[in-house]
Amino acid sequence: MTHQDENTTADTSTTSKNSPTEKRQHPKDPLHGLSLKTIVTELEENYGWEKLAELIPINCFKSDPSIKSSLTFLRKTPWARTKVEALYIKSQANWGKYKKK
Repeated sequence: MTHQDENTTADTSTTSKNSPTEKRQHPKDPLHGLSLKTIVTELEENYGWEKLAELIPINCFKSDPSIKSSLTFLRKTPWARTKVEALYIKSQANWGKYKKK
C-alpha cells in the first residue's frame, strides 16, 4: 500500500455518519432526502418569517430574515437546526393552518 492509499483509507474511515452535511441514511427518518434549504423554504412559505420568529425566536427569523442568512446560521448552530427540523416534522400535518398573510 502506498502512502497515498493510506491517506485515502484514513480519510474515508474518519467520515462521520452523523455529519449534518451528509444526506440522512435512515429510511424511516421523515427528513430523509430533504435539504435544509427545502425545509426552511417550506416553513417560510407556510408560516412566514413573523410566525417563524414567534415559534422559534432566533435572530435569523426576526431581524431582516432571508433564506440565505437562515441557512448560514442554522448550519453553524446545531441546537437551532434541531428546533427547525422538529417544527418542520410537527408542521407537515398542519400545513395551511397557519398560512402566512
